[in-house]
Amino acid sequence: MTYVLFGFFALMFIGGLGGIGFAVYRSQSAAISRGRLVSGSARILERDVDAVDLPSARVKRSPVLRRYWWAGLIVAAMVVLLLRLTLAIPWTYLAAIYVMTFLCCWQLDEVWLQYRIAKLEQQLADTIDMMVAAVKSGASLQSGLESAVADASQPWRREAEQMVSAIRYGQDPVEAVMDLSDRLPLESLTLFCQTLAVNWKVGGKLSITLANVGRTIRDRIELSRRMQAMTTQARVSVISVIAVTYFIGALIWRNDPERMGGFLGSTPGQVMVSIGMTLQAIGVVWISWMSKPKF
Repeated sequence: MTYVLFGFFALMFIGGLGGIGFAVYRSQSAAISRGRLVSGSARILERDVDAVDLPSARVKRSPVLRRYWWAGLIVAAMVVLLLRLTLAIPWTYLAAIYVMTFLCCWQLDEVWLQYRIAKLEQQLADTIDMMVAAVKSGASLQSGLESAVADASQPWRREAEQMVSAIRYGQDPVEAVMDLSDRLPLESLTLFCQTLAVNWKVGGKLSITLANVGRTIRDRIELSRRMQAMTTQARVSVISVIAVTYFIGALIWRNDPERMGGFLGSTPGQVMVSIGMTLQAIGVVWISWMSKPKF
């Protein structure tokens, strides 16, 4: 009977991992499609396609997009070691706790990343508004960009100042703005950079174009906030169901501690509870991924 239960829950676990793998595959396919779109836009700007698909060595990814998921491995190991030394919890439970702790840290890192991206996009929209006002008052594109960047806030100011400095020191403006797009491969920033590159290359009435770009970025920000608000109920429901599960387990322990202790101390009980805890953590990550705004 023990092997049957273990096989059943192992199949459930493998099925959950298969679902996550399929979701990751679809996400990678969407990323490849967006990369092809960027490559098509680069051909319009007469850039080399290889320079888009494989960023040059001198262009490094911005610290704004830096991930710290590896810290979850260290935190999870410390939590497991502490529980083992203090409470002598069986290794079956410790393995599930390790996975749960790591996935929770991963989620916290994802939330922190989305916060930094949202802050940068909001600052980008403010910079575009200041550029529109400067260009309408008669300033050139470069002077309007420099004045708008000077009044910007971090972290957008650090990235934009690097682009402005490159232009001031003689780098081709189109190459400088596309280097910024390579450092920060965000769709809103790519739209802004391509607008500047096209204007620097062929000219045109920049104030109207930039106003439309700024309006589009603000609409994207507003839509993302609405989607986050609409999906809050689903995330809260998942957390509530998980909390109710542990609450019911505590009630059973209180009513019949001897039988509950025997179940948790047996091999089938440890296997079933550990797999259940792991699947709960995977479910939280899955729901968070599904509720992420996608354009």
